[in-house]
Amino acid sequence: MLRRLLPPLAAVLMTLFPLLSGAPAQDRAQGRSMVLTRYGIVAAESPLAAQAGATVLAQGGDAVDAAIAANAVMGVDEPMMNGMGGDLFAIVYDARSRRLYGLNASGWSPAAWSLDYFHRKGERHMPAHGIDTVTVPGAVDGWAKLSARFGRLPLAVLLAPAIRYAREGFPVPEWTAAYWQVAASDIRPSPSAAAVYLPGGEPPRLGQIFRNPDLAHSLEEVAGGGRDAYYQGPIARAIVDFSQRQGGALTLADFTAYSAEWVEPISATYHGWTVFELPPNGQGIAALEMLNLMERFPLARYGHNSADALHVMIEAKKLAYADLLRYVGDPRFSRIPVAGLLAKDYARKRAALIDMARANCDVSPGVPAPRPGDTTYLTAVDAQGNMVSLIQSNYSAFGSFLVADGTGFALQNRGALFNLQPGAPDVVAGHKRPLHTIIPAFMEKGETRIAFGIMGGFNQAQAHAQFVSNVVDFGMNIQAALEAPRFTKLSFAGCDVDMEDRIPAAVRGALSARGHQIHVLGPYSSRVGGGQATERDFATGVNFGASDPRKDGEAIPEPPPAAAPAPGRQ
Repeated sequence: MLRRLLPPLAAVLMTLFPLLSGAPAQDRAQGRSMVLTRYGIVAAESPLAAQAGATVLAQGGDAVDAAIAANAVMGVDEPMMNGMGGDLFAIVYDARSRRLYGLNASGWSPAAWSLDYFHRKGERHMPAHGIDTVTVPGAVDGWAKLSARFGRLPLAVLLAPAIRYAREGFPVPEWTAAYWQVAASDIRPSPSAAAVYLPGGEPPRLGQIFRNPDLAHSLEEVAGGGRDAYYQGPIARAIVDFSQRQGGALTLADFTAYSAEWVEPISATYHGWTVFELPPNGQGIAALEMLNLMERFPLARYGHNSADALHVMIEAKKLAYADLLRYVGDPRFSRIPVAGLLAKDYARKRAALIDMARANCDVSPGVPAPRPGDTTYLTAVDAQGNMVSLIQSNYSAFGSFLVADGTGFALQNRGALFNLQPGAPDVVAGHKRPLHTIIPAFMEKGETRIAFGIMGGFNQAQAHAQFVSNVVDFGMNIQAALEAPRFTKLSFAGCDVDMEDRIPAAVRGALSARGHQIHVLGPYSSRVGGGQATERDFATGVNFGASDPRKDGEAIPEPPPAAAPAPGRQ
């Protein structure tokens, strides 16, 4: 009987197999699926950080609480990229008011810094590392201001996961181990950094347990004493004492007078979407200018990562970054023509400079009309639709390569982004913020909101523009938009451009014929940065999360409550 049934049964199964297996759905470019839930999601470059944020959501916290908790853990388990010694920027979407709020928690320079200060030391260019690149870190004041305005839970609860990982240790993941290995030769000459980050004289290996009890103590100080423990208490005193021994200029007054600032996000429209960045001193304005230029061309008709589409994006990058370098600095020290740079008429004039047949290797800044007036990224969304786009950084890996005694965190080298050219918008001065590379972003259309960011120094603005184009021009979901192959041009001059090898060789050849000098990267290169994204569909109440495979991270959903769910939530 069974023998007679087998052939017909096999035929039925063969007929159903394409439907059961979802074969058509598997024919896609992206390697991961998005995370979907009606509860919250935290996407971060570390699964431990994302999990800490998701746990805070389950404890009654909101998206801001989750972002702070995740960021604190990131400072423990990816210490070369970020931490308590770096700066922070955030965009917060408040679901109840349907408003965006921007926070600029970038620190300022010591009051004593000036052209004369550096000239007396024999410097003709800003140093890249060392005590004379250390600016006042803004991250902890950023946590405090975000928590006070939007948070639900105390800092002691939010910092508890980071404290535990710092004290008990964590196994070092793949990308982090690779970054550590590369930076080891730069850490060794610095006794203060080597003592913390080279246990036994070597960088931690993949899977090795790394502990940082000094960092646990610093986090406990902030958990108990708030931001004042950092900027007026023992942590500030430790940094200032260390700076003086190193011949630096930081004083306690530089710390006590510092405060992060609430700012109004700036925006540009792109084919019906509105894209938001933070205003200068960050580079976000370059992403918006790129989008204004790209909008002048039919990218969707050209095709995704076609030679024409990539040519337009690369040329738009050069034009926008030429303006970035010419105009952007600390707005408290110079007038920046933000509205002029973002004007559609200005974009029309600048876009006319793009020659579709030839790459421009010598791009100059424009003259906008006057008008009135190395990093980690994470994002969180909660069940109510509150969203956070947060980025935080030491600038270079391990920043200045300096760690103040007993603190357990690297001091950033953000001051390296000043210059010593008189009259430049980012010329060094006391209590001034440098041109900043780290930028969070946000985009919206109708009932859809997307918080996103992609790290990587001056890669970031151009990566933001590519992500937006992937979503808007080519209809990608946020996971596919993050995974899609990218280009980056980290220099400001010339025709050099880096490109992942997943962009077809024929396309690269066509670009080379137009004068682009292409350096081919691996399929998922850290050089083009890694990103995270969350999305909220307010029409359905569904949240989406995405995480870039160029990092160790994940998008992790909030666990549901143990009690029965409220009606309508699942």
